Amino acid sequence: MQRFMAGRYGTDKLNLAILGVALAICLITGFVKVAVANLLLTAVSYGLMIWAICRSFSRNTYKRYQENRKFLQFFDRIKDRDHRYYDCPRCRQNVRVPRGKGKIAITCPRCKEKFVRKS
Repeated sequence: MQRFMAGRYGTDKLNLAILGVALAICLITGFVKVAVANLLLTAVSYGLMIWAICRSFSRNTYKRYQENRKFLQFFDRIKDRDHRYYDCPRCRQNVRVPRGKGKIAITCPRCKEKFVRKS
């Protein structure tokens, strides 16, 4: 098994989240009495499980890493109530600014572009 998984991505937080959603949908199907909805939910849960397995066995580790990084960044932004995030219009660098300061001039740390946004 160790030789088979050599060079493959394995599991990460995104895979665990996908499997958790698939499990929740699978449990919901037990309470749904409409046959068409039950079939649709079952198909969605199996599709999510297959997607997680394919991600685990993928040899394109860079892409899987980038997907997981974006997933984690998304949830970090949701948890961060004290800051807003903007993309620099010139270089697309992510810039974090404090919330509640009104209109502020933001300077990009990478390209030194100045732009005005409401925080």
